[in-house]
Amino acid sequence: MTGITRRTYLMASAAAALASTTGARAVAAGKNPWKKAFMLGQTKGSPLPVFRMLKEAGFDGVELISPNQMGQDEILKARDEAGLVIHGVSGARHWQWPLTDPDPAIVAKGIETIREEFADCKAYGGTTVLVVPAVVNKKVSYRDAMVRSRQNIEKLIPDAEKHGVKIAIEEVWNKFLLSPLEFAQYIDDFKSPAVGAYFDVGNIVEYGFPEQWIRELGPRILKIHVKEYAKDKRFGYALGEGEIDWSAVAAALADVGYKGWITAEVGLGNLSAMKDVVARMEKLLDLA
Repeated sequence: MTGITRRTYLMASAAAALASTTGARAVAAGKNPWKKAFMLGQTKGSPLPVFRMLKEAGFDGVELISPNQMGQDEILKARDEAGLVIHGVSGARHWQWPLTDPDPAIVAKGIETIREEFADCKAYGGTTVLVVPAVVNKKVSYRDAMVRSRQNIEKLIPDAEKHGVKIAIEEVWNKFLLSPLEFAQYIDDFKSPAVGAYFDVGNIVEYGFPEQWIRELGPRILKIHVKEYAKDKRFGYALGEGEIDWSAVAAALADVGYKGWITAEVGLGNLSAMKDVVARMEKLLDLA
């Protein structure tokens, strides 16, 4: 892997500096342009009742799991009737069929599944497919994960471009891409606008500070996931009740000029619970 070049560093720093003035004003005015979405884990049955509830609760959109067993026509009908945007999909098989497995048959299944996710995303009107690029474990070394993931994502870039969607690489507890500098370089090395970062705020807190990662990743960030975290119960906290410095997160996002979706990756509840999630997002992130 090549190091971060002086030119890349200066370009990223300049972009962050340029965005900081307008971004900071937006936070201060409570007018951050980010739209609120909910990550829906439903894979069967009609999504319409849940879509309607999420819309009533105040969400602008939803992110779906793919592949799923809901009919495409039914999903599109529910989307239109509820008035929600399906902004993207999250892969459902990246742990089962990782792109870095030593078995070529498993990798082939993983690649084919991501291609299905591209097609689903395009059909729903979404723009990103969340991809976990690698899983490091006793049978897959960090080096092997780096080499295999890059090779296999390279194979998928033409498919993403064909469908008009982007590959959004998420940092997750997979023992891979363990620093923001490495994550940024990993994305840059693809040299493709079809590959970017899906930054999960809660996933980083165990070993880093989200606001620092956001500033390093900068314009590479395509989408944001939010959930709370603290060491005692890990993800078992409501937004705002853990150890995340949400004001610092909001300031960092504004400073790098982020203008995309903020998706809550929390448990689905009733209408009252979902309204509470929306209220917490608006308060913590200074959303209009």
